[in-house]
Amino acid sequence: MAQRSSLSQRRAALEQEWSRWIPAGTPQGDSALRSEVAQSWLRSLRTVDPACEHAPLAEADVAARWAESPLRTPVSELTDQLRDITEGAGYVAAITDETGTILWSHGGPVMRRRAEQVNFAPGGRWDEAHMGTNALSLALRTERPHTVFSAEHLVAALHGWVCYCAPIRAANGRQLGVLDLSTTWDRAHPLAMSTARTLVTAIETKLQHRMTAPGVRLTCLGAARLVRDGAPVRLRPRQLEILTLLALEPEGFTHERLHFAVYGDRPVGASTLKSEMSYLRRATGGDITSRVYQLVSPLSCDAVDVLAALEAGDTATAVELYRGPLLPDSDTPGIVQWREYLEVGVRTAVLAGGNVEHALRYGERAPHDVEVHEHALGLLPAGDGRRALAAARLHAALRD
Repeated sequence: MAQRSSLSQRRAALEQEWSRWIPAGTPQGDSALRSEVAQSWLRSLRTVDPACEHAPLAEADVAARWAESPLRTPVSELTDQLRDITEGAGYVAAITDETGTILWSHGGPVMRRRAEQVNFAPGGRWDEAHMGTNALSLALRTERPHTVFSAEHLVAALHGWVCYCAPIRAANGRQLGVLDLSTTWDRAHPLAMSTARTLVTAIETKLQHRMTAPGVRLTCLGAARLVRDGAPVRLRPRQLEILTLLALEPEGFTHERLHFAVYGDRPVGASTLKSEMSYLRRATGGDITSRVYQLVSPLSCDAVDVLAALEAGDTATAVELYRGPLLPDSDTPGIVQWREYLEVGVRTAVLAGGNVEHALRYGERAPHDVEVHEHALGLLPAGDGRRALAAARLHAALRD
């Protein structure tokens, strides 16, 4: 009873604060309102009507987006835990994408009906620009966990709620969306946020273990293949090209930029690339985001390893891993650009160094490179039997 009385007093104080602020649209005198909530109210009032009754719905096919979401598999694997929380403790859980659109939700029948009345359900848009101040919008904006209680919500229809929300990040740190646990204000409990954060940690751990497992490897230097747990994954050349580009550029691609990187100026419809991406998601377990094409978790890849070695100044590793040109049979613009970048990087490191082993090893991969063979020959002392090999390579390259 004491806890409920305290919650009632807190709710009454917030309702009073809301009544002073919101009709005027600006702070009125001194306020005990939390600064992040006050700032969000001011931003939200530009685009959101506090009297709106529910969140607007997204125009996109949410079911398709959830099917392709990298969060779908880890969330599905936590179904039992989520059901215990939602059905046993009287909460409704929701997962959004990075835009604040709910892709998945679950709750007991009573809480689910309450949630559906305000579109706290798949398709509902809960970012700040569409639904004002709430835990989801604050977590999305600040990339930190947030609790929003009762009349801290900008929209009056949400004053009967308390929401606990934490952002979900990919292994590379990119925010993929948020997890939210919500219930009625009188059930507010400090342990709810701990529960939300624990669930997010479990989701992030599952994400990290998916494509970074030792059994997953993309090879694209001199040859092309994707292997998972020792078994090859069948991909068409175009799909290997796309996966290679995604691996080399972890920040990802917009649809337009990836389309140009793959097809250049050729008249290829947008649906063709979307079809390739759908197949790749199935082949990789859904670990590619959709609004920006990006790998959720770093992919083990020989070209990425060479790039990292070059950036670290580790010529020995770069030469050891460089087993030939990047996807040598590809004429895809993005691949051609990266092929030249890697080749110039390794070649320059070899020519700038005085290590004959590096020059000889790289010379195996670049049989037509006259300058590399001359460099190797110049480094080899008189009487070294390997001079014959370097001289033969140079002679062959000069004849080409």
